[in-house]
Amino acid sequence: MTEFTMDRLRENLEALKMKNTLEILDNYLERAVADKLNIVEVLDHIFSEEAKSKRRRAYEKQIQMSGFPIKKTLDDFDFSFQPSIDKRQIDELATMRFLENGENVVFLGPPGVGKTHLASALGLVAAQHRFSTYYINCHQLIEQLKKAHFENRLPDKLRVLAKYRMLIIDEIGYLPMDIQGANLFFQLIARRYEKTSTVFTSNKTFSQWNEVFADVTIASAILDRVLHHCIVINIKGESYRLKERMEFMRQKQQIVNTLFEQGST
Repeated sequence: MTEFTMDRLRENLEALKMKNTLEILDNYLERAVADKLNIVEVLDHIFSEEAKSKRRRAYEKQIQMSGFPIKKTLDDFDFSFQPSIDKRQIDELATMRFLENGENVVFLGPPGVGKTHLASALGLVAAQHRFSTYYINCHQLIEQLKKAHFENRLPDKLRVLAKYRMLIIDEIGYLPMDIQGANLFFQLIARRYEKTSTVFTSNKTFSQWNEVFADVTIASAILDRVLHHCIVINIKGESYRLKERMEFMRQKQQIVNTLFEQGST
């Protein structure tokens, strides 16, 4: 193969945006010649590596745009610390069948039990499957909707939020919501109803959502749409953060005891 041909090949690969092939081409062709690979084997390897690279870049871009506060996976979750969670149910959610069916998921439980971890981990799985995914804190969501309403661009904002195959709304009930916020929240849920899946986390029971949304009628309308096609995970365990704090204090005390013993000898 002449240098002119190689230059043209590189130019064409760049025009086709086959970045991975550009990077591996020279070394791989040398190996292919040494191993006496036929043209089909060469093409199969090059295109397989290019496809894997494109999937990886697409996943990384999706994760970057999704706004996850943490990037922990389901494998990182300590199910032994939260025995109230049925791992088989979480594994079923990870198949993304609920997303295909347009079902919602609600994680309920006190602060620190892993609701955000599980919700974000499902978001990572969705991104791996090339589903459009977006995470947002409930308070931030309401503030953004109010700002869009004030600037007369609420329909555009709702349209953007409605298109995500998985929308994660975290920490419902941690901060109070006024009537305007509740109305805007309802509009979003109504836009997504039976079309796309929303994952919610909340420290409030459903009977307390009347307080969260400041109006019984609005709360009922929201719950009606959220729970119509929904999987509810009720977590009743202890706080991971408290566990980590106690472990830190235990290790700190061990160090102090060790230093004291060394000083007394």
